[in-house]
Amino acid sequence: MVAKRVLFIAQEITPYLPESEISMICRDLPQGIQERGKEIRTFMPKYGCINERRNQLHEVIRLSGMNLIIDDTDHPLIIKVASIQSARMQVYFIDNEDFFHRKATMHDENGNEFEDNDDRSIFYVRGVFETIKKLRWIPDIIHCHGWLTALAPLYLKRMYTDDPCFSRTKIIYSIYDHSFKSTLGSQLSKKLKQDGATDRDLKIIGIPDYLSLTKLAVHFSDGIIQGSLNIDPKTMEHIEKSKKHFLGHQSSGNYIDTYNEFYDMVIDSKQKK
Repeated sequence: MVAKRVLFIAQEITPYLPESEISMICRDLPQGIQERGKEIRTFMPKYGCINERRNQLHEVIRLSGMNLIIDDTDHPLIIKVASIQSARMQVYFIDNEDFFHRKATMHDENGNEFEDNDDRSIFYVRGVFETIKKLRWIPDIIHCHGWLTALAPLYLKRMYTDDPCFSRTKIIYSIYDHSFKSTLGSQLSKKLKQDGATDRDLKIIGIPDYLSLTKLAVHFSDGIIQGSLNIDPKTMEHIEKSKKHFLGHQSSGNYIDTYNEFYDMVIDSKQKK
């Protein structure tokens, strides 16, 4: 039997970033899923605060060199990789000088969120998809963690829907109690439309705040996981209305087995937008 393939698109992973709910799940979950017989690939952004020498990152020349266009501007895509030896797994890093060389993740030292977080999210998500195409590694399911990955379901179902690498791929979005305060720029809808989003899609997002971005992710996902014990009540209400496959919050002791079963159920389901 051919092993099923799971692609993890993570906002953060420890030990490359400090321990948090997201970073710890994104460290342990891929290892656990791999140990249960599935093939995995794991991605995160190469933030400037990540020490490349200490973590032994190196550029993958054969995967780098592409330019991604966002709002008529070219941005070089650099791919790096490192290994977590104890987990026997590799982590791929999406890098770009404009977006990910600053010494912070989502906001500056004064707590001000970066004005280009919308472009950073687009670049990261598209960078993952383009790298997977170059790897010629077709995932059965994609699991997204953190709001920086929230555009991935839209891109899968619009820009990449007819791509042979992703035509049968399902996607799951985990929702955490980790939001942002400002909006993702007034031009986000324009940029998404340039990449294939329809006017109907853009009505879902409206003003691009955290709640509307989450609604967009829910709308285009095949399954939703409640990553945190407590999430926004309005978000939960939207999930219930969506009728999507849903997995509630799981305790740290048994979540990997439960997630693994959820993946199989979503992969085998007929639900596909």
